[in-house]
Formats: sequence, structure tokens, C-alpha cells
Amino acid sequence: QVQPVESGGGSVQSGGSLRLSCTTSQYLTSRYCMGWFRQAPAKDREGVASIGRDGRAHYVESMRGRFTVSRATGNNTLYLEMTNLKPEDAGIYYCALLMVEYCSSPPIVNGVAYWGQGTQVTVSS
Repeated sequence: QVQPVESGGGSVQSGGSLRLSCTTSQYLTSRYCMGWFRQAPAKDREGVASIGRDGRAHYVESMRGRFTVSRATGNNTLYLEMTNLKPEDAGIYYCALLMVEYCSSPPIVNGVAYWGQGTQVTVSS
């Protein structure tokens, strides 16, 4: 399995939390940089966070401190823990495989080799 598969989206109230999961093959998850993106209605897809094979994470500044990206011990599942959610965090969240070993920054769309199908996050005020 190469294409990532996301789960865990849903609806929460402002200030609430959600944890998104993403699975792909264990070999790919442990070897390459993987990232989370999101896309709000009528807006461009934007990077959220990335994590490389060394475990180093990078975040978009506006999400630092509220979002945490991590990899399961078995290395075939990627997580995005989101806390203190705001209405502007709503959108479709995508997991992506970047096919470089180390992440040097929050992920960018042009660097993605494989996209997941996305999972919807709704935040009500």
C-alpha cells in the first residue's frame, strides 16, 4: 500500500480536540518524510506539519503549540493531534508522502508524491 489512508475527522466545537490518523506501508512511513495538509473551502491547500525519518517535526507557525504530529512506535501510522481547535481550522485534512527522507520545513504541495483521500474536520463556534 503506497497511498496514505486518513481517518479520525469529525465535528467538534471551538476549543475542542481531534486526533487524525494516517496509515501506509510501514516501510514508507518509517523511511520518508510525511506531512499533513489542509484545504478550506475556496482556499488553496496548505501545509500543516511534517515529520521525517529522524522524528524531527516542522510546523506552520500558526499551528505550532496547538497541533502535534507524531509517528506510532510500529511506524506505520502517522498522527496529527489537534487541540484548541478554531473555526478557521475547519477543512479537509490530507496526509501525504513526500518521498524524501528528511523534512526540512513544513510540507509544501509541490513536494508531495502521494496524497491520501482526505478526512473532513468541522469546527463550530
